[in-house]
Amino acid sequence: MIPHKSPRTKTMKTQKQMVAIYARVSTDKQKVDMQLRELRNFIKRSDWKVYREFIDQGYTGTNTKRPAFIEMMSEAQKRKFDILLVWKLDRLSRSLKDLINTLDELGHAGINFISYDNNLDTTTPTGKLVFQIIGAVAEFEKDIIRERVVAGLENAKQKGKQLGRPKIHDGILEKAKELRSQGMSFRKIEKKLGVGEGTIRKRIEYLSSVLIIQVFFCIAGLIII
Repeated sequence: MIPHKSPRTKTMKTQKQMVAIYARVSTDKQKVDMQLRELRNFIKRSDWKVYREFIDQGYTGTNTKRPAFIEMMSEAQKRKFDILLVWKLDRLSRSLKDLINTLDELGHAGINFISYDNNLDTTTPTGKLVFQIIGAVAEFEKDIIRERVVAGLENAKQKGKQLGRPKIHDGILEKAKELRSQGMSFRKIEKKLGVGEGTIRKRIEYLSSVLIIQVFFCIAGLIII
């Protein structure tokens, strides 16, 4: 009798997740050592691999004009790594609008995001929910911009004005919110203020959605309003 041979089982090695670290400090006197040490240890404990460390030394977080940040986002678009890891959300950005846009770009690129100290991890159900909300708000803003441009160009064309990008000044928006709080309809507000139909409604709805994001982050302990 020929002895039965068990089939060989090939052990499949799971490829380690490639993690990019982003660190930032606002002045040249501050150090990123503590941020990097904690993040490196976290990656080691998770059995991942460091792809690269992107460091902006002496750059404010109020805008995205930072060399390491720009390079990091370029690498993300090319899907050079799997996860972006930061110490805190404010290291990535101190502007809620920029933060929403950045996280939306990462989501579209298929990059997961972890904010270590905030316990925000998009590989978890809660983290995925945050990404979905952020993506919805970002898409809503794009729709507002598109509609505003089309409405503004059409309005200018009808009045024989030179075509250009329409813009709602803060004073007009504040007046619109005041009239809205008094019970005036959006159509009457837009007619009174001389702006395109639907423009005020969309803008106020967008600001409300951003406020919801702020409250959500605040409740979750992710960011302080």
